[in-house]
Amino acid sequence: MTMRPSVRSAVLVAHVTTSVGWLGAVAAYVAVDLTAVTSHDVQTVRSAYVAMDVIVRRVIVPLAVASVIIGVVNALGTPWGLFRHYWVLLKLLLTLFATTILLLETQTISSLASTAGSTSDPRALPGSLVHSIGGLVVLVLITIISVYKPRGLTRYGWRQQRRQPRPAPVR
Repeated sequence: MTMRPSVRSAVLVAHVTTSVGWLGAVAAYVAVDLTAVTSHDVQTVRSAYVAMDVIVRRVIVPLAVASVIIGVVNALGTPWGLFRHYWVLLKLLLTLFATTILLLETQTISSLASTAGSTSDPRALPGSLVHSIGGLVVLVLITIISVYKPRGLTRYGWRQQRRQPRPAPVR
């Protein structure tokens, strides 16, 4: 199933927008996370943890989920397919991995925000820098794969390619 060019363009714009938005939101989150971990001001630390929770729940998670859904629709509606090319499959797996870790980490971030609001000195809280920087690295890697599109068909892709009738030679 392939989409009409106008629909494909709209889906591609939505996918790029959600994916780049997710990347940008994570970059902003890393800055707030770094502030939470390094600041010496109690109110700044407390505010940073609350902001981290808001950014994750209201921006990052919706963008991540939208990026996964729209990316799958985009792949299924184009000749690239979802399982034909290694680069598409790798992007899918990395995106699902990043989204899963994000969803698991969301509870920890909410707990940190809650603790920061109820404790007298939130400066001892651990932050989530390892996860946030790791997530940023994975999203940049996915972006690189999207741009460079390394060649290579999966076994499924080879089978699909062999099944398609070859055009008659032009004389």
